[in-house]
Amino acid sequence: MGRNVRVSALLAGWAAGVLLAVGLPATGAVAAPEPRTDLRVLVVADGGESTDALRGELRAQGVPYTVVDLTSPSRPVIDEAYLSDTVDGRPRAKFQGVVLPDDNPFGSPASSELAALAAYEKKFGIPQVDAYTYARPAVGLRTPDDGGFSGVLDGFATHTTTAGKAAPFGYLDGPVPFADEDEQVSESYGHIAQPLAVQPEGAKFTTYLDAAVPGSTARGSLIGEYAHDGRRELVVTFSMNRYQQQFRLLARGVVDWLTQGVHLGQSRNYFSVHVDDVFAPDGRWDTARNCTPGDDCPSGTPENEQIRMTAADAEYAARWQRTSGLTLDMVYNAGSGEEWRSEHGGSDPFADRLLADKAAYRWVNHTYTHAFLGCVQDTSVTPWRCATDLLGRTRWVGRAEIDAEIRRNHEWGVAKGLDVDAAELVTGEHSGLRTLPQQPEDNPNLAPALAANGVRWTASDNSRESAQRPVGSALTVPRYPMNVYYNVGKAAEEVDEYNWIYTSKADGGSGICETDPNSTCLPGPLDPATGYASYIAPKEAHAALAHVMSNDPRPHYMHQSNLAEDRIAYPVLDKVLADYRGLFAEDTPVVNARQRAIGRELQQRAAWQRALDAGSVTAYRIGDTVTITSPEGVDAAATMPVGTKRQLSEGTADFGSRYAGRVSEWAAAQAPGAAITLKLPATA
Repeated sequence: MGRNVRVSALLAGWAAGVLLAVGLPATGAVAAPEPRTDLRVLVVADGGESTDALRGELRAQGVPYTVVDLTSPSRPVIDEAYLSDTVDGRPRAKFQGVVLPDDNPFGSPASSELAALAAYEKKFGIPQVDAYTYARPAVGLRTPDDGGFSGVLDGFATHTTTAGKAAPFGYLDGPVPFADEDEQVSESYGHIAQPLAVQPEGAKFTTYLDAAVPGSTARGSLIGEYAHDGRRELVVTFSMNRYQQQFRLLARGVVDWLTQGVHLGQSRNYFSVHVDDVFAPDGRWDTARNCTPGDDCPSGTPENEQIRMTAADAEYAARWQRTSGLTLDMVYNAGSGEEWRSEHGGSDPFADRLLADKAAYRWVNHTYTHAFLGCVQDTSVTPWRCATDLLGRTRWVGRAEIDAEIRRNHEWGVAKGLDVDAAELVTGEHSGLRTLPQQPEDNPNLAPALAANGVRWTASDNSRESAQRPVGSALTVPRYPMNVYYNVGKAAEEVDEYNWIYTSKADGGSGICETDPNSTCLPGPLDPATGYASYIAPKEAHAALAHVMSNDPRPHYMHQSNLAEDRIAYPVLDKVLADYRGLFAEDTPVVNARQRAIGRELQQRAAWQRALDAGSVTAYRIGDTVTITSPEGVDAAATMPVGTKRQLSEGTADFGSRYAGRVSEWAAAQAPGAAITLKLPATA
């Protein structure tokens, strides 16, 4: 505290000297210009997971940041010149917030870098996050051995306090459960500590996230704000990584606190579900042969009864949508449906029922007959391979066939009055796109067919290609496959196939899990009668919820077979939605976007990140005004307090749409190269 008092005294003395030098009395002094604060975060990293998690969150949201790696011998020295300067006669803070690995990562309480940061934060009002620090009086807390706890926090039921919900974590409903993914592994360690009963003069500690102290009726802090010496620190006393549920829940609030709710970038929680193969039947898993006839079974294997929804299933889907509040994207194959109708005497109660409720759904073109649109497949071997001509060149499905599959399906949908957009497409099995190992390149006939039919967004498999990429003039939209298989309609079939994939040969499985480095074997086979409800559905819901909470717009996909028979899709979807609504406040709903909006979001993010990486975005705050400049053609993402106005050439307009207690949007400049000017509300 004494050091900061001396700094303040020196500054005051300097200011007085200047006034005397120019011969003006203090009462007649010209006010110093209001400082400029650049909208950029300083991340001081030491290789720890907690700091890495926060850096990942900043990048995911599109918040610009600078990293100083303490382990690098060539890193810059953090001093006054590194942190601030003067621009156009105005003092400039180069960073709006500081992230440290702990409250003092420089090794010594007398560190000049620590002193420089403290002076900077006090001078410009810059907040600091201690990503993971030990609880002790230096951060306003009693040590854990003084009425607290240190240890493994897996499975702890923590909770946002009244102060936490009033400030950075208001988007949460209250509970923040700490995950316990594996009982054999310690996943999160930390310290539950109570604030000092008597704080230093002028200091205050406010708990935002607390937990019960084991063996006690007391509760202690896991995250809290320590205000002292004219500075604000967010004190985090538990370790975290970017994949943990508790971090995913809290990350938004930490960034909001760090930036005081004024920052570039934005974040939403997305959940969209595509239902593939609508109107087409799906092949059925053979539990005796452990394969799917017509797919990966040996040639000549008898077909099983195929799986297809009924009218009752269609009625249930419409009813489920109304009660769940989630709109499904029906990804349809009209030709397969027409073939079914023809083979059944012109009768198709399922299709009739689904079309009667057509306005309840969104519809996506899945090609007319679900034909494979890549190379010509040679299925005389398992797995299949690309057929070649006499010169050894790959034989490709022709442009005319691809064009017809896309065009006929879209025209059928338009004729039936479906909410179908020609710009959206999902090819059968994502075919036409490269498929490793058999087809390492796109079908060269695919891109011209997409362009001819006005397709701008074509789906890809996120497990194969997680990044959006161009296919001619179109862009891919990666989708998450759910581990609820296309070839099962019954829970017992799903468990049987799951056991085949995820158990060792000794346990009767395929043994794939023993050789695939990306897979893990189950301890033993799941019970066919209970395994789906007790293990598979909760596990898949947990994985999907992790995507939802990661600001990831990519859709998930299942198949119409999963809405038939045992309707095994719904337990997964219901759990995702129920768990989500138990964690988040009503002002933070899931965003249920359709494919074109998701594609556009990914496109804008990629352009924005390229601009940030190139250093071609400028953004700063002076008082209640925020100014943003981005390259021509690159929309700027920004998150601001509710009530922010955008300055127009004539007058102002409300900025952004409201989400999680803030407003945000992708904003385009009114003219090439022009700045975006925002006026913050008086309370910001």
